[in-house]
Order: sequence, then structure tokens, then C-alpha cells
Amino acid sequence: MILVLDFGSQYTQLIARRVRELGVSCVIHPYSLPAAEAKALAPHGIILSGGPASVYAEKAVRPDPAILDLDVPVLGICYGLQALAHHFGGRVESTGRGEYGRATVHVRSRESDLLADMPERFTAWMSHGDSVTGLPEGFLTLAETTDGVVAAVGDPERRRYGLQFHPEVAHTQHGADLLRDFVTKICRAPADWSLSDFRKRALEELRARVGPEDRVICGLSGGVDSSVVATLLHEAVGERLHCVFVDHGLLRSGEVEEVLRILGEEFHLTIHAVDASERFLAALAGVEDPERKRKIIGETFIRVFEEEARKIPGARFLAQGTLYPDVIESVSIAGPSQTIKTHHNVGGLPERMDLELIEPVRELFKDEVRALGRALGLPDAAIDRHPFPGPGLAVRILGPVTREDADILREADRIYLEELRKAGLYNAIWQAFAVLLPIRSVGVMGDQRSYARVVALRAVTSVDGMTADWYPIPPEVLGRIANRIVNELPGVNRVVYDVTSKPPATIEWE
Repeated sequence: MILVLDFGSQYTQLIARRVRELGVSCVIHPYSLPAAEAKALAPHGIILSGGPASVYAEKAVRPDPAILDLDVPVLGICYGLQALAHHFGGRVESTGRGEYGRATVHVRSRESDLLADMPERFTAWMSHGDSVTGLPEGFLTLAETTDGVVAAVGDPERRRYGLQFHPEVAHTQHGADLLRDFVTKICRAPADWSLSDFRKRALEELRARVGPEDRVICGLSGGVDSSVVATLLHEAVGERLHCVFVDHGLLRSGEVEEVLRILGEEFHLTIHAVDASERFLAALAGVEDPERKRKIIGETFIRVFEEEARKIPGARFLAQGTLYPDVIESVSIAGPSQTIKTHHNVGGLPERMDLELIEPVRELFKDEVRALGRALGLPDAAIDRHPFPGPGLAVRILGPVTREDADILREADRIYLEELRKAGLYNAIWQAFAVLLPIRSVGVMGDQRSYARVVALRAVTSVDGMTADWYPIPPEVLGRIANRIVNELPGVNRVVYDVTSKPPATIEWE
């Protein structure tokens, strides 16, 4: 297998995921893993992730030096490159000019297998302020950016390599091929991992953890993640699974009916539907800060689940559809990563819960969960739906949440998705949704002055949710969507379209 040491990059798990796509087993450990433990894992290779720190900072995070001297290939990515260069006596410094986003990389040397299959020039994703300005002894410059910044280095004899860019993100051309060459050609790691292995292991772990008399409550939202978790749990524990579907008044149009039809009637899951909309809206009254919204919703969810659990003898566990992007943006689980925002079912959980938490797919990304869902037999209607945040419309209403605003946004979102489906664009888009802005604008409606709300539309393409590009919806389709929203929703007189990628933005506005 391949060992990944986490220095706090938002993309650390994405590295592991890319390795798994090659059919190779991969594990992530904190950067502080002792060399003796790393050696005991018997990895075929080691990858050092990126991270937000500087290697020359007073409290810089660095690996156990002995790890970098193990007799296995090592690849440093971004901060990992800088840590590698620093360890072997190179020079890393801030040049006062960082690189963020796309950059053109030029291959300067092919004296290694790492860049052997790469074109002479390709686009790569950069995210760094520091740069390697002096190579360690024995290292070669394998590639540079157009600006002359070191982009790839290597010491083929010692099998030590470094990349200043991120090959793991979808925006780096041929990045998957580059990782493949490191893992298969340089590390010679065997391809013996598959998603079916994950399914088998997850079922074994669930059955081992949930006792024969225990019952599990699954927080069912109707989205892909919780639907897959519920189906997986049903396979593991059968009738001892009780799904709790909470209507918090912030769901999409028709959500309740669709969930009960697909998962209740077709898959025969036991579903306890709870209308707690008044309770959630009352708790959110007057709250503007998105972090407070998420924490309020997270705690209210847990309390509702606990109340429902008390009605079910033997209920001991709460299962959730938490994914890795939720985890890595909310809390640092394996290294010093920065918190981007708290997801309601991760960092938003209260410190005290009466139920033990089960999160069987928290290692996976959205597309992997979809693949698992297909393997479990879920219909396309349940699997191909766009992601929907646990807090629902609360984080798409900027400012305080009211039932009136939720109703306006729900209808705007319904119109938007309906028109995307009519235009045959829905499945080409990773996620599309409407946002209700906390501003009003002047308009002219029926020859009279209006002063009404603004709706923003967002549509992005992505592979895993860690990075995303805005989707170029044809102007005529945008025009139809805007026309319908303004004509059919009293109180809205303007529609705008978001053309920002992730990064620098996140996919959701809050």
C-alpha cells in the first residue's frame, strides 16, 4: 500500500482517493507518525501532502526525519516538496510572489520515470506562497512554470521526488497519470483494492459494532449520502435499522414525498417521518451568522433524533451520511488542516449526545458514494441527484431565516432545476441551486417601480467537490430561468448568475 502523511492540505484525502482509483490500497496518517510505525506498515511508497505552513516557520510541522530515509520511494506535494527539500539541505523561501490556481508547467528533464509520460507542457493547479529556490545535492529540476518557479524535482537514485503543484486535483492535466507512474512504476505497488472491498469491510465493521439487540437510527435527508448509508445499514442489520426523516422546513420542493416513495415503498426501509419545521425555524429566528446556523441545526437534529430514539427500545446508535469533504472542511482529523466551514453533521455536533455516532462513508467522496449506491441497487433517481446540504435552504438564505423566505427560495430552486432538466443540462452539472440574497433592488414591473428581492443562481462542475468550476449555462436557458422566477415569484425582481470557481469560493455561499 501507499502511506500518505498529512500536513494539513485540504486535498490530502483526495491523494488517497486517486491512489485507490488505481486499485492500490492507501492509508493516511498524521505527519507526526513515528518512523518505526511507518516502517511497520511496510508501505511500497510514501506521499507527503501539502499544507498551509512554512517549513522555515518557528513551529513548522515536519515529519520524523527517519521516515524520509526509509528505503522506499517518497513523493512530496506542495508543502511536502518543501519539507523534502528542507530535509535534504535545499533552500525554501518566500519570493513575495505566490502562485494560486492554474499555471503552465514545462518539463525540463526526463531523467526519471515520474514525468516520463507527461507532455512537454501542461496545465497544473498551484496553491503556494513559498518556493524551492535552491535544490538539495543530488536533486534535478524536472519541471518549471512559465515564470521559472521550480515545479518538479527528483533524485532518481534515492527515489525522492517533489511536485510544487497538486496532481491529485482534477484541474491538473494528466495529474492522475503522473500519480499512476509514481505508484506503479516507481513504487511498484500491487493493485489489490476496490470499492467492493470497502463495501465488504464496511458491512463487517457495522455488524461487529452493532450488537444483536442494538438498534440503529439513521438520519435520513433524502440526499445521496444518507440514502446510501441507510441502504448499507439495512443490508448490515436489517429490520433493526430505523430511519428518521426530519422535515426541518428547509427541504427542496417535493422532497418528503420522494423519499417516502423510493426508500420507504420501494426499498422497504422503516422510516419515521417527523415534521419539526416550526422547531427549527424558531431556533433560527434572527440568526444571521452561517456558523451559528449550522451549529443550531446540528444540535436540533441531534435532539430530534434522541427524542425519536427514546421511542425505539434498544436504540443505541445514530448513523449519518458524512463524507470526507464535510470532514476536511470542518475539522482536522489527521493533521493541521484549516477549518473552512463547519458542516452541521461534523463540527456542528454538540459535545454531549445520548447516541453513539456511526459514519460508514466518511472516508469516501461523492462519486465513490454514488458508485457504492449503484452497487447496493439504488435507482438512478436517488443516486444522480445533485448534492444538498444538511442544513438545507438555511445556508442558501443569506441572513435570518424565515418561513416566507424559505418558501420563495424553494420555488425559485424548483423552477431552476426544472428548466435545467428540460434543457438536458441537469446531469452535466455537479450541483445547481438558487440563493436568496439579503438585498433588494429597484425594478420596473407593470410600469410601476418595484423594490424587491434578488435571487442568485449557482451551477458548478466537479468530480469530488474539493474543487469546482462554474458551469456555462447557455444564455437562452438562463434567460428562461430568470424570466420564470421573476414572473412566478412575487417579491423577486432580479436574477444574477455566479461565475466563481472553488477555490477561491466554496460551492455553497454559506
